[in-house]
Amino acid sequence: MKVLKKNGYNICFTLIVIALAVMPLLLMNGFVKSTTVLFLGKCIAFAIVAIGLDLIWGYTGILSLGHGLYFCLGAYGMGMYLKLVQTNGNITDFMQVGGLKKLPLIWRPFLSLPGTFIMIIVVPLAVSGLIGYFIFKNRVKGVYFSIISQALTWAAYSIFIALSPYTNGNVGISQIQSILGSLRGPRNEGNLITLFYVALVFLIVIYALSYALVHTKFGKLLVAIRDGENRTYFSGYCVSTFKNFIYVVSAIFAAIAGALFVNFNGSITPTQMSITYSITMVIWVAIGGRGTLIGAVIGAFLINLCEYNLSSGEMAESWQYIIGLLFVITILFFKGGIVGIVKDQIPAFIAKKKAKKEA
Repeated sequence: MKVLKKNGYNICFTLIVIALAVMPLLLMNGFVKSTTVLFLGKCIAFAIVAIGLDLIWGYTGILSLGHGLYFCLGAYGMGMYLKLVQTNGNITDFMQVGGLKKLPLIWRPFLSLPGTFIMIIVVPLAVSGLIGYFIFKNRVKGVYFSIISQALTWAAYSIFIALSPYTNGNVGISQIQSILGSLRGPRNEGNLITLFYVALVFLIVIYALSYALVHTKFGKLLVAIRDGENRTYFSGYCVSTFKNFIYVVSAIFAAIAGALFVNFNGSITPTQMSITYSITMVIWVAIGGRGTLIGAVIGAFLINLCEYNLSSGEMAESWQYIIGLLFVITILFFKGGIVGIVKDQIPAFIAKKKAKKEA
């Protein structure tokens, strides 16, 4: 029982990983469809975003409503590379329609896969680092930071739509294959399975890095900033540096998730950069249980599985209200989310019942 209490989060994560690892095997034996594995691949990407958000919100107390920006920076970067693979490095159809005669300078780093990997890390790092530096240096926090992150995401969303010759506007980058080739059809099951396991490895590594980070002195400082920023500041720590660092880390995680997502999805549009999408990411963390890491993973999978099953049929028009209601109930009555209910509230309820019986 002590081992379970001490390592419960890691055990739960291990069980999730095992369940995911079995899915391709079930696909090969005809027990699940390829669409299910494809969808779970997207959920893995969403779980990585949620882990990054949990680091800045659950552990540091920074509520970002603009992580869709970093998600899309990574997704567009990978999407640009995959599109250039299809065109053999030539300009795309939408560039021709937009009046471009040669490949724009901004697309050229994505001609090679190593260059693409570098840009997927460097671009969100530079953007988040610059934003974080000015915001945290001026000690902007709380709801003000949330509003600014929302406004910046909306501005980026508008820019991506306006620059249609370079980004294809509302349509985005579509009709692309994964980095391994097509994932559709029985002939390409091998590509899908390989890509799925690659994404799973990324999830394991990012979870392990995050877990190690929050269990160091640095992680304790993040919690101290969350619980008493002024006290931490007057203790001699440069709070803005710590906040900026963890903000950059979460942005990079979101970009990596976006790059994985576009491989499974086959397209990326500015919709994923919208404020609504960023708020949805926060809902994953809140319902799962913030400040736990495993809660972020559970929330990302649970909410997206609910959406997958409820967004068609009779519930197509009302599933968003259901998710919104769950979020409100969680915030008002279950601040620890699902993890909090299992870890704290259910044991407390059982203990209370036992005490009454003994009395």
